[in-house]
Amino acid sequence: MLYKRMPIEKESPEEIGYSNIRYNLSESSVTDIKMGELNLQLNDLKLEYIGHRGKPELRRLIVKDCCNLNKENVLLTNGAAGALFIINSSLLTVNDHLIVVRPNYATNIEVPRTIGCSISFIDLQFEEAWKLDPQKIEAAIQPNTKLISITSPHNPTGMLISEEEINEIIRIAELHNIYLLIDETYRDTCFKTPYPITATKSKKVICVSSLSKAYGLPGLRMGWLITQDETIMERFLAAKEMICISNSALDEEVAYQFYLEKEKFAITINQKAMMNFHLLKEWLQKETRMEAVLPQGGVVCFSRFKEDLNIDTAKFYSLLMNKYQTMVGPGHWFEMPDSCMRIGFGWTDDLVFKKGLENISAAIEESLK
Repeated sequence: MLYKRMPIEKESPEEIGYSNIRYNLSESSVTDIKMGELNLQLNDLKLEYIGHRGKPELRRLIVKDCCNLNKENVLLTNGAAGALFIINSSLLTVNDHLIVVRPNYATNIEVPRTIGCSISFIDLQFEEAWKLDPQKIEAAIQPNTKLISITSPHNPTGMLISEEEINEIIRIAELHNIYLLIDETYRDTCFKTPYPITATKSKKVICVSSLSKAYGLPGLRMGWLITQDETIMERFLAAKEMICISNSALDEEVAYQFYLEKEKFAITINQKAMMNFHLLKEWLQKETRMEAVLPQGGVVCFSRFKEDLNIDTAKFYSLLMNKYQTMVGPGHWFEMPDSCMRIGFGWTDDLVFKKGLENISAAIEESLK
């Protein structure tokens, strides 16, 4: 497999250096939690090889509210990115076909490209409020289609697929004997996803999530995949064992202890994100050179310059970063024009976020032709 670095990773804040970014509006997650904020008891933890499927108590907690799922339906992985890699590399070959929604988080596209399978894109449109039409998915199915890949709530737009639309996509997948991968990393962030974990609905569904985006623990590298299909779960487990055998015992124990108290943290996390969301709405009402479909889930908004705006986008991003020390997620991170940008409203405090928005307006003003 020939790997190629993705722009979203090469240009990420952690690669540029957080100290070089004063107003970071590029993050797609909530504020990172410090170890000292967690009430951890780790003195008796043995740093040994652990069960390859992951800590049973944590797997049980993840699906405790799902009547037809149990811990055997959950595989703990190295972040959601690890889960996506396992799923795509286990199910797809160069002879298979994939249907994937775009724009999307780059891993959902680049891993299949590295595998070499053929891909049909369902391109979401701003003019259609980024809504996904299930019939476009059905129309794209080919005889060798193996997997449909969607995200809800969606990154980078914040679009939420309704339960009725989800059910229709599942019907299509079952009819054509195709697996449906749903990245649900944002289901617990800010706006609560109003339907259960989608893997409860069908053996053809595979769900992915993590503690990174919704809970501010990306440095823990703790994610998971969920499926009712015992056969492909065994294949996923085999892939994990070849990649890393098992996760870190430390990561899993910290994740378990955090998960027991996650709702306590969620209240503060979501209040902070919603405060910034209201600031974003107010700014968009005043900043008439920008437009956006307001998100229904997650902590990101995919805004864009209005089409009639005569602006030098390269100058804009250069000024924004180098003069104003402000960062957003440019469109090319998602194979979209750089007239689009992802603005994350969950990571910073309200004062930093408000100033970052003001800096975007200032950079626009200086970049007009």
